[in-house]
Amino acid sequence: MMPTTSVHTDPEELTMTLVAEFPVPVERLWGAFADPRQLERFWGPPGFPATFTTFELRPGGRADYRMTSPQGERFLSLWRISEVDEPRRIVFEDLFSTEDGEVDESLPASETVLSFESVGSGSRVTVLTSFASSADLDRMLEMGMLEGYEQAFGQLDTVLADLREYALGKGTVTDLVDETHVRITRAFDAPRHLLWRAHTEPELMRRWLLGPDGWEMTVCENDLVPGGSYRNAWAPVGDTEGEPFGFEGENLVVDPERRIVTTERMTGAPFPANTNDLQFDEADGVTLLTLLVTYPDQTQRDMILTTGMTDGMETSYQRLEREVLPATA
Repeated sequence: MMPTTSVHTDPEELTMTLVAEFPVPVERLWGAFADPRQLERFWGPPGFPATFTTFELRPGGRADYRMTSPQGERFLSLWRISEVDEPRRIVFEDLFSTEDGEVDESLPASETVLSFESVGSGSRVTVLTSFASSADLDRMLEMGMLEGYEQAFGQLDTVLADLREYALGKGTVTDLVDETHVRITRAFDAPRHLLWRAHTEPELMRRWLLGPDGWEMTVCENDLVPGGSYRNAWAPVGDTEGEPFGFEGENLVVDPERRIVTTERMTGAPFPANTNDLQFDEADGVTLLTLLVTYPDQTQRDMILTTGMTDGMETSYQRLEREVLPATA
């Protein structure tokens, strides 16, 4: 369930307020905002994750971050932090920035107050954002700030959860997000850098990325840079039934050990490409893979899901756990 309990704007006070409650102590909730690696996992709506390049959580400190779209567009921002009262309150100016780290004066500025408090057996965070003018508020609403906040905070419950309890051992889980989006998650009891290697080194990929038994990976080529192309192909072995097939596409985002975004189309098929956004998140030695797939339409989404994609992925992931991760640890 979405943890947001209320979100609204006040045109007279020029404010936007979001309130969210979680079943964790206030110190744990504070920790998700005080640690940039945890903050990156939710400070940005799905498909636009944040990457913090500096993070000085102190009065007079500064935090620089970027959000990267599935197409590789970068949106740069910075915080100028004026108040830190652990675990109760953080106050900062939220500003857009340029590539050289200067404030982008052409875009609206705002001030944000994060307030944390205990409520019952859990805790609450209140996000109060204030603007200098109604024009600034209106522009940020047009840019989707309100929806972005809701979607971003909808990811915070996963960050607060213990990954070993939340996802480990549950196998490959597929969720229908909407008519054209599917989210697939799988947790591994292994560090993120090993999972990254298993997904990017051809000699490792050939050992596990096979689906059901009886298949081999005949092609594994990837120019692993933004704009680079890739091609993978499989064929049945021995008396296994089936026809050879493959997928190809373009790398849109390559953020080592964090994220790969690609287009994907079946080689030779008359279907438009979908977009795969694969993210790697690690907490206490457990890595959660999250694959957000964007399909051109619901028909193509449903057609691909009926092929047994989830079962095939789980078979491959079990092979990865069994045959590859122990050898690369």
